[in-house]
Amino acid sequence: MGKEAKYIVRLTEEERHTLQQLVAGPRVARDKALRARMLLKADVDGPNWPDQQITEAFEVGVSTIHRLRQRFVEDGLDTALARQPPARPKPRHLDGTQEARLVAIACSQAPEGRASWTLRLLADTRVETGAGGCHRAGNRAANAHKNALKPWLKEPWVIPPEANAAFVCAREDPLAVSQRSYDAQRPLVCGDAGTTQLVQAIRTPLPAAAGRPERIDDESARHGTGHLFLMFEPRAGRRAGLVTERRTAVDDAEAIQHLVDVSDPRAATIVLMPDNRNTPTRASLDEAFLPEDARRLIDQLEVHDTPKPGSGLNMAAIEWGVLRGQCLDRRIPDFPTFTSEVTAWQRARHAAQVKVDWQFTTADARVKLKRLYPILKPVKNKWTNY
Repeated sequence: MGKEAKYIVRLTEEERHTLQQLVAGPRVARDKALRARMLLKADVDGPNWPDQQITEAFEVGVSTIHRLRQRFVEDGLDTALARQPPARPKPRHLDGTQEARLVAIACSQAPEGRASWTLRLLADTRVETGAGGCHRAGNRAANAHKNALKPWLKEPWVIPPEANAAFVCAREDPLAVSQRSYDAQRPLVCGDAGTTQLVQAIRTPLPAAAGRPERIDDESARHGTGHLFLMFEPRAGRRAGLVTERRTAVDDAEAIQHLVDVSDPRAATIVLMPDNRNTPTRASLDEAFLPEDARRLIDQLEVHDTPKPGSGLNMAAIEWGVLRGQCLDRRIPDFPTFTSEVTAWQRARHAAQVKVDWQFTTADARVKLKRLYPILKPVKNKWTNY
């Protein structure tokens, strides 16, 4: 009864007349005449037979009359009478001309803030299809992945010491901080910094073409370095980057001052998790500012250092890895280009509201990294009461 109520056949006078002619016609296919008779019997303004009565009279299954009702209601009389329903339109694919345009895009200069075109960027690209139309190059979720396994490569890795109590203590502190709930008055900010070599090609590279990658000359000229202090607030998806031509104690102090006075001026306390090697130190504030100003900045910070063999616990180090892979993995000729490209990358990350949902807890670490914890042996109590 539920299927009958869902797809109700109500014929117009013209449709009823058409079906009656089909039934009476001498040269009508048997299966088409059968469907016409069933529709006439299912008409609510006519006999209004239930499905069970139709199946018994015409010796068909209940699912057959149900599909007939559905095709009539959703697609009309012609579709209901046809032997096979019309094929659903398939997703439109790129033709040869559009594929050639997509190849040309892949061989062109990458967007601002990116070192090169990626499958994900191409999947989001719209290719002109003519007549003022456009078409997405591909499905982002289905096509923007690639096998990253490269067994011939070796990755440098800092291996933590085995069963080391000092490392365990230093590691559990940032883990506990990362699991705190978000507080706008006490935001967690992870800091990291790095240097990029500014290298300019002496000879103009040959652009990529069909069947040939881009060709660059081995000879190049170094034009100094570019330094970036990256302050990353993972829960809010905000970044504060200070670009400098060199790194001194004054630059370190300015990075902290920018964080306190510009990035989070309304925060009562900033929970700072610096990297163990590259981020500014509190001592640099006393070299750059008056004692009272340095103390004001220090008092607004709650610092939790990352252990030396555990940079992966710092979410800013993760963000730095993304920056290097998406933006800095190429020749950057000079400092203005370095500044503009990093700014464009940060702008795109802000627009996408990229955050970090930290899932690695202290309990997970105590299970997964059990080998790093010292093995405790029971000892006899040596204390006595007097």
